[in-house]
Amino acid sequence: MKRINHLLLLSSIAVINFSCEKSTSEEFEDVNGNVETKLITSIDVTSVEDPDESNNILFSYNGDLRLTSIFDGTETTNFTYEDGNLSNVTGNGDNGNVEELYESPYDAFETGQIEEYDENGNPSVLQFIEYDYDYMTGEEEVVYYTAEISYDNKPNPFYKTAEAAGMIDVLDQIKLNFAAAPQAEEIVRAKALFPNNNPSQIVYKNAEGEIEYTINLSYTYDGDYPTAATVSSVSADGGDNVTYLTTFTYYGD
Repeated sequence: MKRINHLLLLSSIAVINFSCEKSTSEEFEDVNGNVETKLITSIDVTSVEDPDESNNILFSYNGDLRLTSIFDGTETTNFTYEDGNLSNVTGNGDNGNVEELYESPYDAFETGQIEEYDENGNPSVLQFIEYDYDYMTGEEEVVYYTAEISYDNKPNPFYKTAEAAGMIDVLDQIKLNFAAAPQAEEIVRAKALFPNNNPSQIVYKNAEGEIEYTINLSYTYDGDYPTAATVSSVSADGGDNVTYLTTFTYYGD
């Protein structure tokens, strides 16, 4: 199954032994309780500094409210079903990936390894590789950076949309255990990184523990679900500081 990370907001990580006793749905319900179903129909992201720089992601559903496609203005991700179950995901794009939406200079969620989870089972520390140029040797040096992720005490707003795509059923079948039978690597990675709550900050640190870049996400909520967000991306060196305004709409709005 290709491109399983389109709805997962945070995606791709190595297999680890974590929460093997509970399914994705059980963990989500344990943390958030009974959450109202709201299906995302669009996410609009606009740069404050350059209003012409915008991104509009559209989510389409069939008559049974199963997710059929995601379109980001350039690429389309399609979802197909057989006997009511998700059978395939095709297309390209990282729709919903925080780093892609807000143009982070790093790809921790694509290449990183989980170091820690918080008390709600959210991935909270990722380690990833960067390459620094050594002017003394004229060669690139491998260094290890970290991404520290904080969350609002609100449900992951993508959960019900992922459920409408059959993805939660797929993730529920995965056991994160070294002793488990071989499983599709991309799906295992998606499960490992699937958060129960809504991310509110990502802090990127270099090998010395110094902050290099920060993404802050401040949401306006209607109950459990965000309707808007102000997102600021701040570089420690004073460059590449940008602010985005994001709006979320849901089926039936």
